[in-house]
Amino acid sequence: MNRLKYETSPYLLQHKDNPVHWYPWGHEALNEARTQDRVILLSIGYSACHWCHVMEHECFEDQEVAGFMNANFINIKVDREERPDIDQIYMEALQNMGIRGGWPLNVFLLPGGEPFYGGTYFPKGRWMEVMAGIVNVFQHRREEVTASGRSFVKSLNTKDSEKYLFGKSSDISIYTKEELSLISEKLAADFDTQDGGMKRAPKFPMPPLWNMIHHLADFTANPHLEEHLEFTLGRMVLGGLFDHVGGGWTRYSVDSYWKVPHFEKMLYDNAQLMSLYASVAGRSDLRGLYRWAVDLTYTWLIREMSQENGGIFSALDADSEGEEGKFYVWSLEEVEKALGADATLFIREYGIVKAGNWEHGHNILHLEHLPADWDKIKESHEKLLELREKRVHPGLDDKIITSWNALMISGLAERSRVFGSDFTYAREKLDYLNRELTFSGQNEDGDRATGVFHQAGERKIPGFLDDYAALIRANTDMYALSFDEKYLEMALQLSRYALANFYDPEEELFFYTDVQAERLIARKKELFDNVIPSSNSMMAKSLYFTGRYTGQQEYTEMARRMFARLKPLTLQDPQWLSNWTDLGLLLSRKQVEVVVTGPDYGQWIPVLRERDPSPATLYFGAADESTLPVFEGRFTGKNTVYMCEDYACRLPVFSLEEALAHENQ
Repeated sequence: MNRLKYETSPYLLQHKDNPVHWYPWGHEALNEARTQDRVILLSIGYSACHWCHVMEHECFEDQEVAGFMNANFINIKVDREERPDIDQIYMEALQNMGIRGGWPLNVFLLPGGEPFYGGTYFPKGRWMEVMAGIVNVFQHRREEVTASGRSFVKSLNTKDSEKYLFGKSSDISIYTKEELSLISEKLAADFDTQDGGMKRAPKFPMPPLWNMIHHLADFTANPHLEEHLEFTLGRMVLGGLFDHVGGGWTRYSVDSYWKVPHFEKMLYDNAQLMSLYASVAGRSDLRGLYRWAVDLTYTWLIREMSQENGGIFSALDADSEGEEGKFYVWSLEEVEKALGADATLFIREYGIVKAGNWEHGHNILHLEHLPADWDKIKESHEKLLELREKRVHPGLDDKIITSWNALMISGLAERSRVFGSDFTYAREKLDYLNRELTFSGQNEDGDRATGVFHQAGERKIPGFLDDYAALIRANTDMYALSFDEKYLEMALQLSRYALANFYDPEEELFFYTDVQAERLIARKKELFDNVIPSSNSMMAKSLYFTGRYTGQQEYTEMARRMFARLKPLTLQDPQWLSNWTDLGLLLSRKQVEVVVTGPDYGQWIPVLRERDPSPATLYFGAADESTLPVFEGRFTGKNTVYMCEDYACRLPVFSLEEALAHENQ
């Protein structure tokens, strides 16, 4: 066993028996590199990563490879989900080298931590060649690699405003009609009209992108965007990307057809997709299909991903019994035996054949259309689930990550908002995060502030910006369901801490790491949206909602300024700034507040919200008392509705019918 045996990360523990003398990231390893004047071999991955497993088996479990690594390098293993700050820096360094990023991420560093070469997956032969070349160049061309390392560090520390030239072309925080047309055209030009999604393979679900397109289609009344959104969501849920038997979306489809999934399931994907499908279901002809997917994912969450009296686990592996996807695929004989008389219908609809519709005689459950006898098909799913539960399950990554848990709470809140389902589970999980993963502090003005840890357990890793942004948003989302003002107070306290410890007033954006966190070779800002929104766009949205709910107008204005700086980039490439673009849409809408007081506010608000579900319309409810500014002078002793638009309010009304009539005006 190596030094990883003392770690708690499932990914690091997967490597504890390797013959490689792995260190975890920390002072011991970094000091050894400097003392011995050795190259650091930094290897980054995560527990559900299939190619990480492959490289471990081919290289890190091999005695010859391990011997060379031990003799020539200080070998450090990092779980990217545990230390996204380290992963972020060295992934950018790899991309600056002109190398496509991915995991496993293997980067060679000078003894001081400066990167000078790297790559992703290497088979044994190529890995041995690369390592030999690194040793040779470090020994005989030291000045060159030192200069190269310094150059990459300089590039990593370049200000984002200089690198991307943002904040110089626009100080306007709303979109014009012409700009919205330009964004729509840019997006539509890349639509895959044959198979859904965008023109690329592999295909990732990209929930921030489709969430933005959903809002853009609604805001602009663009039927082409709406049609492609519905087509894409239908393909993603009927195809192999979604687990029809047990629930949950897998990480991506390896083909362009959404058929063959990369079978790992990540909490962050399912959190955002639950929110997206619920949101779109509100007014969709496919509401029933979307609700089936959302509810089935909820049952998967309860069954496989929930810690009793705690948080929600991070991921399920793609592999089981050493084989990718084995847990999820079926043979013709298995289906026939399990379903009996119902097998014929199921086999026909899913295209199951003896030779397999995938590889090695295996069949993936993939539909090209929604079957007419869908209820009968769903009954067969239940029978197959009962059989599948007896198989060896994929490995579970049981880390409780603050940001991913918070994203799921927001997804669950959207499910409850749209479908009227119970939100007790989501509330319990949020209360756990607010109670167990936070610590008390103060901001510069002495106001009470609350900090968070990145994950549950030893509470040793301080929270990153996405932990704050997602948890702030989860608290405002929970207020919108429960109208319990303690959640807005928590959102305020978290916002104060983030502003005091992450904010850069020069660029008016946020660093990814706490000012009090470990100093690395660069302190980065995360700007571009991907499968998960960037932490800065998430923070901007969280400040927007916190400001509007609590009356802290300076927070909303800060969100406007952040967007204004990035707006020119959203016009150039809305796909990779999708959450920023979505914030721009939010700011461009009418800003509406609906305040309901009196004993029946809890019954009236869902009815009013169904008529106006715009994300820029906020609902406030209280029976007879509140600390929020929006309620001042508005308790009349009876049910009363106040409607305000862009800070101008109408006269109050005292019946639900009158309120609904006003909404339609």
